[in-house]
Amino acid sequence: MTQEQVLNDLTGIFRDVLDNDDIKISAATIAKDVEEWDSLSHIQLIVAIEKHFKIRFTTAEINSWKNVGEMCGTIAQKLNK
Repeated sequence: MTQEQVLNDLTGIFRDVLDNDDIKISAATIAKDVEEWDSLSHIQLIVAIEKHFKIRFTTAEINSWKNVGEMCGTIAQKLNK
């Protein structure tokens, strides 16, 4: 799965978890760019992403992400193993 495909799936997950169908994310998106994305919703997003892709993240991986693009990279890497 490519990072672009992952980003498309993530957009749907973000919209569902944050309950906002107008959310548009890109590789450069950070939490401050999305009004509904706070610390609690971050945890909910991680859980929803892990469930959707059937993967698990380490704490180090989660803490290393600076933007959605880095999150996509980790997901793509795990899916393509």
